[in-house]
Amino acid sequence: MPEEAAKKDVEMKDKDAPEEKDAKKAAPKDPRTLLIELLGANLKHIVAGVSNGDSRGMGRAVRSFAQLRRTMTPEVFKALLEETVDASSPRKALYLSMVPADTPMTEEEKASAAEIKFPQLPKPCPPEVEAFTALLLLIWLCDKKEKEKALEVAGALMPWLKSFNRRTLDVFSARAYFYLSLVYERVGRISELRPELLAAYRTACLRHDSMGQATLLNLLLRNYLAHNLYDQALKLVQKTTFPETRPNAQYARYLFYIGQIKAVYLQYSDSHSKLMQAIRKAPQAPTVALGFKLAAHKLAIIVELLMGGVPERTLFMQQELKEQLRPYYAITQAVRGGDLNAFKEATQKHEALFKKDKTLTLINRLRYNVIKTGLRSINLSYSKISLQDICTKLGLETPQDAAGVVAKAVVDGVIDAVIDYDGGFLKSKQKFDLYSSCEPQKALHKRIAFCLQMHNDTVKAMAYPDENDIKEADDAEERREREKREMANVDDEDDDDMML
Repeated sequence: MPEEAAKKDVEMKDKDAPEEKDAKKAAPKDPRTLLIELLGANLKHIVAGVSNGDSRGMGRAVRSFAQLRRTMTPEVFKALLEETVDASSPRKALYLSMVPADTPMTEEEKASAAEIKFPQLPKPCPPEVEAFTALLLLIWLCDKKEKEKALEVAGALMPWLKSFNRRTLDVFSARAYFYLSLVYERVGRISELRPELLAAYRTACLRHDSMGQATLLNLLLRNYLAHNLYDQALKLVQKTTFPETRPNAQYARYLFYIGQIKAVYLQYSDSHSKLMQAIRKAPQAPTVALGFKLAAHKLAIIVELLMGGVPERTLFMQQELKEQLRPYYAITQAVRGGDLNAFKEATQKHEALFKKDKTLTLINRLRYNVIKTGLRSINLSYSKISLQDICTKLGLETPQDAAGVVAKAVVDGVIDAVIDYDGGFLKSKQKFDLYSSCEPQKALHKRIAFCLQMHNDTVKAMAYPDENDIKEADDAEERREREKREMANVDDEDDDDMML
C-alpha cells in the first residue's frame, strides 16, 4: 500500500508539471521588456530596409511611435541614444542632455528589471537609425510640453536631415517637419517657418516624395489659415495638386482645410461635401483622432446651417462629442426655431469658444437664416401683421429694420407676401389650392406621355437580324476579313476629318 501511494504521488506530480510550465509560459511580460523588444524590432526593420532599399520598414517604425511614446522611460531612452547615435556626432551630447534623469528603482525593481540589450547594428549606424531615435526624442519632448527643448532638438535635427538625399529618409523627414511646425505653433512663431516649408515642398516635388508633398502642403495650408491668409491658401490650392499615392490621414486633413477655405468664400455646398469626406476618411475608432473629428464636425454643422439644412440630432448625441458640441446644439436650436434672441444669447455666451474654433465669422452669417425661419413661421401664422409686431417677435431694433429684412425675404422668395408701407403692415398672399385645378392632371399626363415616348423609341431602336443573313452565314475567316476592311475604312475617314 505505501508503494502504491508513492506511485500515485509521482504520477500526480508528473501530470501537474506541464501545467506549471504552461503557467510560466503564459506569464505576461513587464512593460519595460516589451518596450525594449519593440525598439529592437524597429531597429531590425530599419537596417533591413536600408540594405534592401525598401521604405516599408521605415513606415512600420513610424507607425510604432504611438506605442513607444506612451511607454518610453528615460533610462531606456539614454541607452537607445548611446547605441544608435555615433559617438563622434556633435548632436549626441545635445540629445542626451534633453533626456531627464530617471527615478531611482528599488531593489526589487532592479532584480526584476530586464537587461537593456538591443540587436547588433552595423557600425557606423545608418542615418535612418539616428533619424528614428532623434524623431522619437522630439515627439517625446512635445508630449511632455517641453517647448524650448523640443525647439533645440528640432533645430539640430532638421539641418542634418536636409543634408541627405535618400528615399529611405523621406518618411522621417516628413514627420520631423510636422513636429517642427507643431513646436513653432506652440511658441507662437509659426509665421517664421513659412519660407522653410515652401522650400522643403519644392524639394519634395523635385524628388517625387509623395509623403513629403502631402505633409508639407497641409502644413503650409495650416500656416496660412492660422493667420487668416485665405487668399494665399486658395492660390496655393489652385497651383498645386495633392499626390495620388497619398496617406489617408493626410488626405483627410487636406479635405478639412479645403472645406474651411470654401466656407469662407461662400461655397457652402462644396465646403460641406469636403468636410463630410474628411470625416469619413478620419479613423472611425471613437477615441482616435478625436480632436480632428470634433473640429470637422463643428465646421460641418455651421456650414449645413448656412445651406439651409438642419443637422441630425444623433450627431449631437454621440458620447465622445456630446459635451463639446453643446454650444453648437444651442445655435442649431435657435436657427431651427427662428428665435433671434436665443441666437444672440448663445452667440454671446460662447463667443470665446467660437473665436477659438474660428467659426464666429460663419456663425454671424447665420443671423439672416434665423430671421428667414422666423418670417416663414409668421407668414404661415398671420394673414396680416404690423411691422412693429414683426420687429418685436424677431427681436429687431426698429420697424424700419423689419421692413428692410422683410423686403429682402420677399425678393428672395422666402415668403409670399406684400408690404404696405403706408399702413405699416405685412399682408400674406392667399395661398392657391393647387389640387382644385387641372395642374396635377397635366403633370401626370406629361409624365405618362414621356414614358410612352421612351417605350416607342426603344422599340424602334431594337435591331433584328435579317433572315437572308442568317441563311447565308459566312465563315469565321470571311467575317474577320470583312470587319478588318470596314475598320480600315473607318480609320481612313477619321484621318480625313483630322486633315480638315
